Amino acid sequence: MITWMQRHKKYLIITIWISTIAFVGAGFVGWGQYGYGDKAGAVAKVGSIEITGGELQKSYSNLYAQYSQMFQGEFDEEKAKSFGLKAQALRQLTQQALVLNLAESYDLQVSDAELLNEIKAQDYFHKDGVFDKELYKEILLKNNLSIKEYEAGIKKDILVKKTLKLLPIEVKDSELKILDTATNIADKINYKVLDTNIINIDTSDEFLKPFWESKKNDFMTEISYDLKFIKQAKISKEYSDAILNEYYNENKSNLKDSDGKILPLDAAKDKIKAELDAKETKKEALKTYVAYKKGEATGVDIQTLTISPTKNPFGIDAFEVISKLTTASPFSKPIMVGEDYFTFELVKVNQPKAKSYEDAKNDILYLYVGEQKKIKLLELAKNSFSTFNGTTTDFITGNDYNKLTDLNAKEAKEFLSMLFTTQNRRGFITLESGNVVMYNILEQKLLNNTNTDQNNPIVRLKSAMFSEGLIKNLQSKYKTEIFIQGL
Repeated sequence: MITWMQRHKKYLIITIWISTIAFVGAGFVGWGQYGYGDKAGAVAKVGSIEITGGELQKSYSNLYAQYSQMFQGEFDEEKAKSFGLKAQALRQLTQQALVLNLAESYDLQVSDAELLNEIKAQDYFHKDGVFDKELYKEILLKNNLSIKEYEAGIKKDILVKKTLKLLPIEVKDSELKILDTATNIADKINYKVLDTNIINIDTSDEFLKPFWESKKNDFMTEISYDLKFIKQAKISKEYSDAILNEYYNENKSNLKDSDGKILPLDAAKDKIKAELDAKETKKEALKTYVAYKKGEATGVDIQTLTISPTKNPFGIDAFEVISKLTTASPFSKPIMVGEDYFTFELVKVNQPKAKSYEDAKNDILYLYVGEQKKIKLLELAKNSFSTFNGTTTDFITGNDYNKLTDLNAKEAKEFLSMLFTTQNRRGFITLESGNVVMYNILEQKLLNNTNTDQNNPIVRLKSAMFSEGLIKNLQSKYKTEIFIQGL
């Protein structure tokens, strides 16, 4: 597989260059220091589109995660170097920028509604099957992405897709006949599933600690912030009818029921009181903030606390403000948390450091067990695949995943997709889950079925070839300047 991917990597990259921020939560992989030219903040410029160092770093990280998934975790910096992953990351961004220039020439734009729909469709922001705004903020924060930065990336993704849709790909009947031949190849196989659960691993300190020593820099503490803070509790006051009437008359267009109708004064009184209380609370919090900043606050309860992304009682919005404080500018203006206001002073930033063995043990244990099970299961497969005897199927094609009853649907699809591309009559295939399937192809024949699926590999292949031609055409139209050295 590695040889094939190296030989065909220029086609592979075309299939994955559209999105630069597709793998949220995949982890961040860096590659060290490189020399920059005289364009501050930009590593390249394509037409009117600039590419930043941050975009390049994320592109590399996302590509690394994708290849790691393709190789089922057996992918490292050495393989990344042999694939020229750094250059691929930059090429991915320059190709994207070429299409963005084309989109600009068509005056294509992305609406807020399109952006929102795209974000809501992403499962990793869902909680109980529904998009969750707080989870969205939390995931971006943990991945060192601002909302503005992430949404800018998604907008580019949508814009590229919209541009490519203007250039449709057609498939001829003769090409579909070729596909029929390929998809009608059927194999009768004997197969056996080796499940990771059959492997027992010794997890004593004797084995676990050396594993931690080799990977301890991968297990870091969270960044944390030592704080002083002042809490201004909600102020509740009584207000005269005259004040309530005045506020109502000035703000009634904002005092509406669930149907969007303006509330009558009596129905709006509780809401008015709450808003007036919030204004009074904020006013008092600002007075205290000014005095505290000048060192003139007296009779104020100053509390201390250390917070981190996972130990944060103040919420995501407050954490984002705190994370931007510096020792040169350590004070935050009052921030509303619930019904109260908090003023923060940054005392110290605690940068991430390698965890101790005891602190990292639970995380190490999970990784060690998973890795060792894969290794031992592969050893078992290598020693067994030439002599095993398992379940024999009827003649099956790449679409007959439901006939492999020893595998769940996802694993069966994954196994068949790899089985019908292998050149080995007998062997074994490692699945994403870590399980291994040994197989022996007993017979092979050509079925006489007609394919009617228009969303097929022919379309994908022609799209890839068309995209390559489009990129070459755009490269002659838009100038590409590279300001980074050492790729």
